[in-house]
Amino acid sequence: MAALIESRYIWKNGKMVAWADATTHVLSHALHYGTAVFEGIRCYRDSHGSLVFRLEDHMKRLVRSAYMIGMELPYTVAELVAATEDLIRANELGSCYVRPIAYRGYGALGVNPRPAPIDVAIAVWPWDAYLGPEALEQGITAGISSWRQRSANATPGAIKSSASYLNSGLAHMEAIDHGYGEAILLNESGMVAEGSGENIFIVRDGIISTPPLSDGILEGLTRASIIEIARNSGYEVLERSLVRTDLYTADEVFFTGSAAEVTPISAIDGRQIGIGKRGPVTTFLQKYYFDIVYGKVFDYEKWLHIIQDID
Repeated sequence: MAALIESRYIWKNGKMVAWADATTHVLSHALHYGTAVFEGIRCYRDSHGSLVFRLEDHMKRLVRSAYMIGMELPYTVAELVAATEDLIRANELGSCYVRPIAYRGYGALGVNPRPAPIDVAIAVWPWDAYLGPEALEQGITAGISSWRQRSANATPGAIKSSASYLNSGLAHMEAIDHGYGEAILLNESGMVAEGSGENIFIVRDGIISTPPLSDGILEGLTRASIIEIARNSGYEVLERSLVRTDLYTADEVFFTGSAAEVTPISAIDGRQIGIGKRGPVTTFLQKYYFDIVYGKVFDYEKWLHIIQDID
């Protein structure tokens, strides 16, 4: 996870703003109370142009997350999609990472967020593989975190909020401190939940399993995509609760996410998983996923928002 590579413009509250000028007051409500929702979206470059993966679905989730924390955004999904396209064009980025965020801004403090205004911004920048390019083949090590997933009745996983990611940050730092590449969190009942920024899948005897939404996980769009791809390809996919020993005894384990894409897990808590690198099912799904996001599979073009004529 490298430092940000600055682009030229950020879209903020309906205007293109120079990257360095897209600032926020230190007394903005979200900075103090975590009242922000966001998305992470990938844009890939191919011969057709720039392909933004599930852009409309991500913006729908942003609006839905905002609604659940009492923010009615002043922009429609269609307006946010158009703003993203304009921003990618303005920055002349054929491929990039897209970060929309909506937050309570400057104007009021206190635990009641409603008096604070709502700001909406979208940033784009170049960003390679989130967990490192070598991890896509060799896999990443992971450790079960001592930090539990935040409760679905406290900070719901259905809301992709900035507040939720303090929990993720604590787990991820602990994993790094213990020599792992990523953390895996259990929920308060001890069931497997997700990574610090990814959903998780296991493969055993050719059957793919992933925790259900009811176990407090984020309703990941990459997760949903992989479930659909796998089922359409003839795999049995179960959404069921998992315990940590299900991870240890799996033939394959992998993460999914907009940033992580499809990343295999080579070892968990020092125990080798399967062959210790990307297994055959993960290899198939990863290749199919990348073929789709690069516009090579006609059946899944519905997921691609095409932006043409970007140098």
